[in-house]
Amino acid sequence: MATAQMSVSPEDLSKVPTGTAHIPEPTIVVIFGASGDLTKRKLLPALFHLEQNGLLPKEFAIVGVARRALGDEFAADMRAGILEFGGVSEGDAHLDEFIKKVRYFAMNFDDAAGYDSLKSELDKIAKELNIGGNRLFYLATAPEYFTEIIENLGAKGLSKPSKGTVRAVIEKPFGHDLESAKELNRQVNAVFAERQVFRIDHYLGKETVQNILVFRFANGIFEPVWNRNYIDHVQITAAETLGVEGRGPFYEKAGALRDVVQNHVMELLSFVAMEPPMSFESQSVRLEKLKVWQAIPAIPITNAVRGQYGPGAIDGKTVPGYRSEERVDPESGTETYAGVKLEIDNWRWAGVPFYIRAGKRMAKRYTEISIQFKQPPMMIFNRSGSESNCGDIQPNVITMRIQPDEGISLRFGSKVPSTQNMSVCPVTMNFNYADAFGKSSANGYERLLLDAMLGDQTLFAHRDGVETTWALYTPILEAWAAKKPETFPNYAAGSWGPDCSDELLKRDGHTWRKL
Repeated sequence: MATAQMSVSPEDLSKVPTGTAHIPEPTIVVIFGASGDLTKRKLLPALFHLEQNGLLPKEFAIVGVARRALGDEFAADMRAGILEFGGVSEGDAHLDEFIKKVRYFAMNFDDAAGYDSLKSELDKIAKELNIGGNRLFYLATAPEYFTEIIENLGAKGLSKPSKGTVRAVIEKPFGHDLESAKELNRQVNAVFAERQVFRIDHYLGKETVQNILVFRFANGIFEPVWNRNYIDHVQITAAETLGVEGRGPFYEKAGALRDVVQNHVMELLSFVAMEPPMSFESQSVRLEKLKVWQAIPAIPITNAVRGQYGPGAIDGKTVPGYRSEERVDPESGTETYAGVKLEIDNWRWAGVPFYIRAGKRMAKRYTEISIQFKQPPMMIFNRSGSESNCGDIQPNVITMRIQPDEGISLRFGSKVPSTQNMSVCPVTMNFNYADAFGKSSANGYERLLLDAMLGDQTLFAHRDGVETTWALYTPILEAWAAKKPETFPNYAAGSWGPDCSDELLKRDGHTWRKL
């Protein structure tokens, strides 16, 4: 088994910078691909939430960069996005002042001269607002533009200014297989040092994901039983009711394994399975995550299943099959569902199966982690519970609900009130985030954007982690590409996926948890 090491030099170790009360130093955030939905729906609302909470510096600016000539229309559109998607009311006292900090710059990403003009524009804004040389470049473009943007930033001196700190946030997908991820890492690190690179996965901005570590390591009653001696198996589900929503060309190249499993789901798995880090600083957390991924043996192709949705109904409305979606090949072999069984070959988890599933057009939108414990060795109580209609005695289960209805529940057995027997019924203790802390309009990008401006890489992917997870799934992708599925579509929209996914668990005597 490979030893977990990260290719990080001492000067690359992340440290939370010197900003007062974790407020970043004056910064210009430059968003490439700013005319896309991500900026309007997520990034600008998140930045405004930081402004509302006093977490942005007074000297601050946002520059949207895209090909279309939008001018002042851009700021107006971003204002509308904050109102529509940010849970913000029209009368918010901060909104108009915040929008004054939003600028727009039109250029083609492959236009080298455009980067000279962009550099001059950023210098002009920095002088006007007394911001200095700090820049955060956010690549919210299609992945085919990553390389030319990165190379031009380097060629024009925008990646390493004489004064200030420059960082680059790169959206997923980071590569489409192992070799492409390695090549993209090489190109990125030729321009930016690893300490400057923030490979973002929005799942890690979710409070419920970060709370996995708190649940495990801040509560003394759980960690002692968090191992192969007590846990029977783990299930991770990432289900969507949505289809491809007009993104047919993108999804035809991606599929469920690339789009969700290799990144989002593997991040969830690492938080569930990692050892306690030495601290919550980025180097310690990332190293423990890497150890988990490196301890996963090669996944046999028989432990991976795929599916594609056909016509069906979602919330009572008829929806088309994937092959009938806009700009999708009518004979497409792209998977919209992926199921995987894997194991972690280390002292804590040896012999415990981890079952993963991710799919589109499922019966319900739900992302959760379910930890099922082993049954007691001797069942001395009434096994059927037939008198109370409880059915068979159920194993203990801890369920972490990532979205929606965020929270944690614990299922355990309880005696049914009776003077004649000892029947046992499953009951649930439930913690709900909204009930405990109130509803929040935050979308998860707030924490990630703030951390990127502060230089804290804890919740971002390191190059070694990206390459390790791609190494696990590239053989499966290659095997699937070599043999077009004969049974697609093999599950109806609005169902819980194909029969082959159920069979994957049935081989071990398990079933998917009913959501």
